Amino acid sequence: MKKGRQSLNMKKRSSVLLTLLLALTVALAACGDSESSGQEEGTGDSEDSDDSIVLQLGHGAQESHPLQDASEEFADIVAEETDGAVQVDVYGNTQLGEEREMIEGLQLGTVDLTIVDTAPVTGFASELGVVNLPFLFSSSEHAHEVLDGEIGQDLLGQLEDSGIVGLSFMENGWRHLSVDNQITGPEDLSGLNIRTMENQVHMAAFEAMGASPVPMEWGEVYTGLQQGTIDGQENPVPIVYTNNLWEVQDYYALTGHFYSPYVFAMSEASMDELTEEQKQVIWEAAEEVTQYQRELIAEMEEEQLELLEEEGMEVYDVDRDAFQEATQSVYEEYEDEFGADLIQQILDMGE
Repeated sequence: MKKGRQSLNMKKRSSVLLTLLLALTVALAACGDSESSGQEEGTGDSEDSDDSIVLQLGHGAQESHPLQDASEEFADIVAEETDGAVQVDVYGNTQLGEEREMIEGLQLGTVDLTIVDTAPVTGFASELGVVNLPFLFSSSEHAHEVLDGEIGQDLLGQLEDSGIVGLSFMENGWRHLSVDNQITGPEDLSGLNIRTMENQVHMAAFEAMGASPVPMEWGEVYTGLQQGTIDGQENPVPIVYTNNLWEVQDYYALTGHFYSPYVFAMSEASMDELTEEQKQVIWEAAEEVTQYQRELIAEMEEEQLELLEEEGMEVYDVDRDAFQEATQSVYEEYEDEFGADLIQQILDMGE
């Protein structure tokens, strides 16, 4: 009997021990679930973060250019105003391709956002090329009034047929001439090979001034100037300075022959992925950053003109009226394509 009671007691103790072990296992599992849930809710490693929409924004300028600052500011605003639901990754210095490739990427949906010169954009909205006419704008204020107003918005709206959303016109600045030998008037350009973008209006303007325009990818320009295959190039101050062109050019003539805007654009397919509230954030951020970027350009131009002189480049003014007179034939050449009334309307706004 004693042996039987001992066996029974051992069975009871085993049963109790097994019950305790099962209870402990359940408690630990519940505790683990609770900790896991709390971590997901409290650390930011949440489903919202995993489900964030990530947009790629590409541009062709170097990281020292105001375009990079503006792009990063845009990314910050979008992230803040959407509580992180929309993130923007910035890729400068043509990391997403040359400008035309990025515009084509908007159509294909392989690029979400880009900021590019107007030249490649005119292939998708030809009338937008009107802003490339020489001496069209009398001042930056005149240009901003036109581009931010009804005319500019109508021009951006033409991109919709290509699956592209035109957000705003940013600023590249006023284009001037850097050359090996000093020039004072259009007659001094005769026979010179001047690098231009592959922009038919720009090329026509330089032909009218007597130069030989040479369309060339930007990545080849420094070497071309260094080796003498081209005699000069034309670009705004920040481009000349941030690319160290004083090392291969001695003179910088402030011709101001073109006002050069950028087009800030988005893929329609990418825009359609956003909620209405997120779309509104994109529009408002683009407007805010455009004003910010223009201010940066103005500050940088003034500062960098002095720096170019310190680097040994001779910076000087020219008789702009003479250059303007030499390019009047370009207006006649393109008035049918852009519309004589539109051209005149823009000119009148600058008076």
